[in-house]
Formats: sequence, C-alpha cells, structure tokens
Amino acid sequence: MRLRFTALFALLTAAAVGALADDSGTGAAAVKRLQALRPDLVVEKVSPSPVPNLVTLALSNGDIVYATTDGKYLLAGDLIEMKDSGLVNLATEERNAKRRELLAAVPPSEMAVFPATGERKAFITVFTDVDCPWCRKFHTESVPELNKKGVEVRYLAYPRQGLQSEAFTKMVSAWCAADRNDAINKLKRGQVIPAKSCKNPVAREYQLGQQIGVTGTPTIVLENGELEAGYVPAAELTKQLGLGS
Repeated sequence: MRLRFTALFALLTAAAVGALADDSGTGAAAVKRLQALRPDLVVEKVSPSPVPNLVTLALSNGDIVYATTDGKYLLAGDLIEMKDSGLVNLATEERNAKRRELLAAVPPSEMAVFPATGERKAFITVFTDVDCPWCRKFHTESVPELNKKGVEVRYLAYPRQGLQSEAFTKMVSAWCAADRNDAINKLKRGQVIPAKSCKNPVAREYQLGQQIGVTGTPTIVLENGELEAGYVPAAELTKQLGLGS
C-alpha cells in the first residue's frame, strides 16, 4: 500500500459565515458553509467518517476532504486509520471507490478494448494519448504482454494538450474508424490514418480523466480503482493485479 501524507490544515473559521447548527451530524452545515465560501467546490457526496463529528466530503473534482459537522472546520488531507494490522489510508479508499464508480459508467462501446488472450483474469483502464512517447512504449511493449497474461486493456482517450490539439483530432479519427484498434495501432506507430468525424466520446473521456485526477499520460487505473501515473512495465502491473510476474 502506498501512503501519501498531506498536512491537515483548517481552512474555514466561524468569522467567515455565521455559526450554523447541525445537531443531526449529517454534515449539512459543513456543505452549506463550504458552498457559501467556495461555490466552485461542488460536494457530490457526504458520508460519515470513523472520527466523531467529522464527515467525508467527496468533491466533483475528485478531491476527498473532511469537515466538522458544525461547519466550522475543513480538513484537507488524508485520514489515516491506525489498525492493528497497519496503517489504512481512508482517503485513498474513498478515491479508489469513486474511480471505480465513474469508470463503471463508461460503456465498452466507448472504449478501445484490447482483449486478453484466452481467459480474462483482470482488466485495467488506461487514459492514453496517441502522440505521447510513453503511451506508445506502453502500447508496444506492455499491452501485448498483459494480454498474454490474461489482462484486458481498456483505453480511454486523453489528448493531454487539450481539445484543440492535433492529438484530439487524431483520436476522434481513431474512435470513429471502422476498426478502432487498428487505427490506434497505426497512430501509436506514428502512421497516418484517414481523418474521420462522428459522434464520439473523446471530449467526454478527457473530462472524465480530469475528474478522476489524470494529469498526464499514460495513466493506468487498476481494477480496484488504484491509480498509477506514467509508464509501468507489464511485469510490475501483473504483480500488482495478483497474477505473478
């Protein structure tokens, strides 16, 4: 387990907005105060935390924060539970669950799926850019090995330079091609494919990547929702997936 410790700090004070009572402990006061101070931070979900009088707030930008139920304090950082078996990062578990939920809503028809050879034992979701050198290396070196090990690779489009970039146009052409996988293979080899346009999910997948914390490509999301940024060799990924080296 990888832990990322971030300093906890109080952002909100009683002076900012009048005191709000919340006897129910639902976090309604915390949400109301946060919306008043920072309307750009949208709370998608409020859930209890293991700490008394502290609730978990899942924000629309993918961040997980914690707030006191009276709406006075906001804690930005990871909440670590010290169990007998070791340290458990509760914020990471929340983020992973959110990624799983968001990715489960994407139909396979909107992906470029490179299936496992034989029985599928696991799958990964990869946000990719066809012009990214490390994405090309991952595609040519890691994907074939992963497929042989029984891992299905599901590509989502993430033109890292934005929706006005050349890579965006190329990826639209690939997603609109009669054979999407063949088009991606060619683009990853630096070849040119025919320009095509159709109703496509490329912009939506780019926005989804931003929502779940993608900052570069390739970004790999494991089956459990854990995020791996950058190129990862096939042997390391299969080990993480519990399939050996």
